Amino acid sequence: MSGLIPYLLFPGNAAEALRHYRSVFGGELQLLDYATAGRRDGPGDAIAHGQLSGRVELAGADAGADDDAVQMSGMFLSLLGTADALTLTAWYDKLAADGRVIDALQKRPWGDFDGTLVDRYGIRWLIGFHPED
Repeated sequence: MSGLIPYLLFPGNAAEALRHYRSVFGGELQLLDYATAGRRDGPGDAIAHGQLSGRVELAGADAGADDDAVQMSGMFLSLLGTADALTLTAWYDKLAADGRVIDALQKRPWGDFDGTLVDRYGIRWLIGFHPED
């Protein structure tokens, strides 16, 4: 068990979103659709469960009829210091593509680098690192 794994409910685009996150972070992606899972509260090709495993772990599904899709307010998914500076910078750039930069990835007065963004799926990210000595 790696610790906290965000589980995101998407408004019908879970497969697309989870495939995008695999293209950003790498890793292995498993997808299970509603039909295979025996769910009848949505289209058979909707995602009942998806799991990205690797350096960054995420899980998600398409929101069911009685579920709300993810809405992020007052929080970020944080990737502070989870990889080397080059990797984190690449992740920031890929997540920012077709999204919205809130605060550019930059050096802070205390010496670390960080930045915040909202990706194309409405997920808020805080990404940063301590410069290598």
